[in-house]
Amino acid sequence: MIKDFKEFLLRGNLLDLAVAVVIGAAFTAVVASFTKGIITPLIKAIFGGATQFDNLSVTINGSVIAYGSVLNALLNFVIVAAVLFFLIIRPVNRLMARLGRTPDEDPVRECPSCLSKVPEAATRCAYCTSTLEPVAA
Repeated sequence: MIKDFKEFLLRGNLLDLAVAVVIGAAFTAVVASFTKGIITPLIKAIFGGATQFDNLSVTINGSVIAYGSVLNALLNFVIVAAVLFFLIIRPVNRLMARLGRTPDEDPVRECPSCLSKVPEAATRCAYCTSTLEPVAA
């Protein structure tokens, strides 16, 4: 059991995931600081209002609804998503396309019995196991 646990811990995927979580947490802290120190003051300079959204709240029947922290979290999320998309996803997709390594979808057809999508070269449906006619070349 100890040997299996050791193998589990030393698997490459687990270590990669641990590194990704730590870097993601650090990146989130940087983005939160960026939002709080730069973005929200810019919003205040443009539109006026509070310098930080954390203090924004409304009281209804004695219940305090702190919507300012939700606004900050939403801004953080949008910034993280934008950075990931524009600085990581798009450049990697362009690089993969340039190298010709984008995955092509396999051609599919519908099974006449169950109408599920199956690979074009299949001779038996994976869903209903009916026999399929070979596709003419």
